[in-house]
Amino acid sequence: MTIRNRKLIGAVGLLVLVSVWALFTMALAQSVLTNINGWVAGIFYVVAGLGWVLPAMPLISWMSKPDAPRA
Repeated sequence: MTIRNRKLIGAVGLLVLVSVWALFTMALAQSVLTNINGWVAGIFYVVAGLGWVLPAMPLISWMSKPDAPRA
């Protein structure tokens, strides 16, 4: 697979990941975090806002892998 195809697939994958992550986080915040302290809510939103980075790192690494040399 060429790097061009990997980047296309990875870009679509990242868009899906971020969209699903945002929807999941919003649903979790609305259902569980309704009556909590402001500091706890702030910490939750910071962690949830940066939490999509960990699952995205292997995908970005795969996307940037160079093409195999042609024989």
